Amino acid sequence: MVGYDPKADGRNISNFEVAVAGSVSGLVTRVLISPLDIIKIRFQLQIERLSRSDPNAKYHGILQASRQILQEEGPTAFWKGHIPAQLLSIGYGAVQVYKTLRDAVVTMYRTEGPLVFYKGLNPTMLAIFPYAGFQFSFYSSLKHAYEWVMPAEGRKDGNLKNLLCGSGAGVISKTLTYPLDLFKKRLQVGGFEQARATFGQVRSYKGLLDCARRVLREEGAQGFFKGLSPSLLKAALSTGFVFFWYELFCNLFHHMKKADS
Repeated sequence: MVGYDPKADGRNISNFEVAVAGSVSGLVTRVLISPLDIIKIRFQLQIERLSRSDPNAKYHGILQASRQILQEEGPTAFWKGHIPAQLLSIGYGAVQVYKTLRDAVVTMYRTEGPLVFYKGLNPTMLAIFPYAGFQFSFYSSLKHAYEWVMPAEGRKDGNLKNLLCGSGAGVISKTLTYPLDLFKKRLQVGGFEQARATFGQVRSYKGLLDCARRVLREEGAQGFFKGLSPSLLKAALSTGFVFFWYELFCNLFHHMKKADS
């Protein structure tokens, strides 16, 4: 956890245990927030409006989408693509239409060759630099704002400041760079139109610029932000979960050492 030292409050744990706590907290958090990732990607790939007024829209809200997926595909559908998500696989979006990771990899390679695993790389690379820059910039600005607004006695809790300012910076940065994430998902699933036909209309794009132009023309400017609400909810929950599980595992290691001594 950047900027946070569990030893500062007297817990006797090693650097290795700190690293393990951080890794396991990230893994557990990803398991818990996977359903929001599934819903976000379904929203991103839906050509129809995310509106109850559109009769052709399969999904139009987080709760409605949750019920629909549960009813049609069962509870395991909320963890489709979870293994490649844990491995930070580039083909995450496409894996959701296959039974297993192995099935996805074999089929993708046979049909389109090795370059298929790098679809969506351009918007991914384009998003990395502004996202990181926005995060640091807004984190710094929000810390200054926090110190200006918060009374002197309330500034002592540095962890709360890091949590609030980090979450705020993440939400703002995610919103500003979100269209690139949507383009990435649309490009990644190119070539799998038949497998996705049951989810509604499908499109094939020639590249990043073609994708951006067609989304704007066919879906309007709001089309660039489909799936933003579950994405921001996921970002907020993941921050809280990571801190919660991290603290829990650090405390567990600390109490285990006390019990052994």
